[in-house]
Amino acid sequence: MTPAPTVAMVLAAGRGTRLGALGMTTPKPLVKIGGRALLDHVLDEVAATGVQTAVVNIHHLPDQVRAHLAARRAAPRVVLSDESDELLETGGGVVKALPLLPGDAFFVLNSDVVRPAPATGLVRLAGAWLPDRMDFLLLLQPYDRTVGFEGAGDYRMAADGRLHWRGTAPVAPYVYAGALLCRRAVFDGAPSGAFSLKRLFDKAEAAGRLFGVVNDGLWLHVGSPEGIAAAEAALTMR
Repeated sequence: MTPAPTVAMVLAAGRGTRLGALGMTTPKPLVKIGGRALLDHVLDEVAATGVQTAVVNIHHLPDQVRAHLAARRAAPRVVLSDESDELLETGGGVVKALPLLPGDAFFVLNSDVVRPAPATGLVRLAGAWLPDRMDFLLLLQPYDRTVGFEGAGDYRMAADGRLHWRGTAPVAPYVYAGALLCRRAVFDGAPSGAFSLKRLFDKAEAAGRLFGVVNDGLWLHVGSPEGIAAAEAALTMR
């Protein structure tokens, strides 16, 4: 089995506009669920998987995120990628942080998702990772087992694990669960400005190198005040 990467990129630069007034004063990664910041949930999850270094990008209300991370004492070691001058979206954020991300492969995680302990999603990614066959391995959540998600789903999955975008279908059985493993080489030739990772997912899908594994635990998406309430309720009912 390929050794699991020990470095992760945590995407924490979004403006949180759907949070309304709360997002204007509090960076979304610092919104609390179960009494703890979303960012701490994610960092604890990667640390439990063996990640030693997490690169966190910042843009909206960056001083608050800096102060929060400076006060954090738990693993992993955190390195900041500063996007204060320009929000680079998911793909551009990773490209900017590449000099801080050693190794041939690394995790990338959204900071607006909680997979409560004992979460196994990242372990599943590491166990299924085959870099000779895969450019991206996405963690997926069954559409009917999401909390706080308001979209139409993202992917269908073939028997061999290859993913296919839903296209014009009204709904897809799986949602991208905000965590992935990728080869560093997929960013070769990528633009330096703002762009979405979806552009690279599509390229990998066309080459037959976009794969997925299914998360088997609770998955809480926190993108709106309604999502916060739904996440808190789900944690209370555990």
